[in-house]
Amino acid sequence: MVEQNSGLAVTPRISVIVPVRNGGMHLARCLEALGRSEHADFEVIVVDDCSTDNTPQLAERYGTRYVRTSRTIGPGGARNLGAQYAEGEILAFIDADVVVPPAALRLIAEDFCRDPDLAAVFGSYDENPAWPTFVSQYKNLMHHYVHQTSSESAVTFWAGCGAIRKSVFEEFGGFDGTKYKAPAIEDVALGLQLVLGGRRILLDKRLQVCHLKRWTFRILLRSDILYRAVPWAQLILKTRRVPRDLNLNYSSRASALLVGLLVGACVLLALTFGGLARMPLVPLFGTMALIVAALLLLNWDVYRFFLHTRGWWFAARVVVFHWFYYLYSGVTFFCCALVHFASLPFANAQSANTRTSGTRH
Repeated sequence: MVEQNSGLAVTPRISVIVPVRNGGMHLARCLEALGRSEHADFEVIVVDDCSTDNTPQLAERYGTRYVRTSRTIGPGGARNLGAQYAEGEILAFIDADVVVPPAALRLIAEDFCRDPDLAAVFGSYDENPAWPTFVSQYKNLMHHYVHQTSSESAVTFWAGCGAIRKSVFEEFGGFDGTKYKAPAIEDVALGLQLVLGGRRILLDKRLQVCHLKRWTFRILLRSDILYRAVPWAQLILKTRRVPRDLNLNYSSRASALLVGLLVGACVLLALTFGGLARMPLVPLFGTMALIVAALLLLNWDVYRFFLHTRGWWFAARVVVFHWFYYLYSGVTFFCCALVHFASLPFANAQSANTRTSGTRH
């Protein structure tokens, strides 16, 4: 909200909440960057989720408010705890492995001042991730591309660098720290609640931050499948709502289906060459070529982005990784759907028994 005092606009006070667990390797750079903020009226609250490294010393060195959890509760719970100590009317969540530019908090304040009805705002990673390895560059640049090309009227939320009005945060109960004890989609789930509640979320494409995390192939798979794809699928199946934004747009869904068909065609081809099946090769190769062409066409803007930013060899490897991403994401959703629908009769029977028991009493 913008108040007028002698012709001067009064900007909101921002409480920056930084959840951290053994993140001392990056926390110093995160806090140092916040100290260079162009926005003057803010506080920094470091919520230590039972770290065993030098996190307490770093929080003290940079003059932040320090809160330590009594037990490990995960980033969602840590952010909720930080919100309880926050004095600002805006809660800004910054991950401990994120470096914000000096203008970040000013941009957040401007967004909320410009629109009194705005509930939340978030940004994206920039084009210059800290680690030069292919997996780290691919993962962070894909995040950057998806956010930068998505609608500014968002249907989810991102807590790596995002902010929300404290009154709205409290009204909706904050993050679900009970269900999401590990870094997962607790921010996405909160964003969906806000949108279903009629609140507006802005994706501010000016708000770009540097990610310090080093990704490996093993970490990427574990994160994408266990902490993203599985809870995403469960949330979609539970709410029966599929957001048409970010990496769940129609193009992504079609691509996941096409990759599945391509894998199926490859299996048939292998069985044919192995003498275990008889398939006409010309139609099979033609089908595979059409699928490949469709995948390249559907994702051409993505691959062109990587071609322009990192060159042809990088972009060629991105195609392989991207299709593999569609494969394991699609398989994960299919498996979760099987479990979900297989459990429905049992759940319905249990619900019926509960109602019958309640009637008898």
